[in-house]
Amino acid sequence: MNISGSTFIITGGGSGLGEATARLFAASGANVVVADLKKEHADKVAASIGKNARAIECNVTNDDQVKAAIKLAKESFGKLNGAISCAGVGAAARVTSKGGPFDLGMFRFVIEVNLIGTFNVIRLCAQEMSEMEPDADGERGVFVNTASVAAFEGQIGQAAYSASKGGVVSMTLPIARELARYGMRVMTIAPGLFNTPMLAALPDDAKKSLGAQVPFPSRLGEPSEFALLAKQIVENPMLNGSTIRLDGAIRMQPK
Repeated sequence: MNISGSTFIITGGGSGLGEATARLFAASGANVVVADLKKEHADKVAASIGKNARAIECNVTNDDQVKAAIKLAKESFGKLNGAISCAGVGAAARVTSKGGPFDLGMFRFVIEVNLIGTFNVIRLCAQEMSEMEPDADGERGVFVNTASVAAFEGQIGQAAYSASKGGVVSMTLPIARELARYGMRVMTIAPGLFNTPMLAALPDDAKKSLGAQVPFPSRLGEPSEFALLAKQIVENPMLNGSTIRLDGAIRMQPK
């Protein structure tokens, strides 16, 4: 798919991986809807990008808000060509501890946002995109989801997070197979340790220590590197139905 002139909804677009993706896509000629739970963050990013960006408050688990983002894309740019799902939450707690068992409400919340929220964006966008005219190559759109290396090597305390990201990985192929008839592709990126707001609060020494665990390059990944892979996925028509690890060859230890 030619990214220039295409339109994408980018969830979690107000910071981190989503912000970097919105900026790179817009710089490459795409139209972007910056969708974020924190509207002020989305507004700031969209304003700095310029005329080919719009901002909207969006909770990915809320049907009406996702539909509003789709409507904004169509009204502003006339079409929708895909979604890059970067919205997500983290949680760390042991299944059982002196403080009691893992809070079931927290487990449900992480699954709801990371897994069900990603699926919600796909299902609603796919419905809209299925009615569009395909391009010259028969393609209607691309979905890029965000998982994590925790989907494969979850650490102690990551039961909820790993389950949510493992679900994103597992649904990639069946959805890609289903949407192939409409000329849509579905891919997932599984980042390793990245310099995102989740890690930004850590002291520099702690971040350097984490980065040193990465074989090469021995540092935290940068959001711009995630964005670059998302762009390459959009532009390469043979990338479909798979998860790509973006992790510098790290394999997480139990803790």
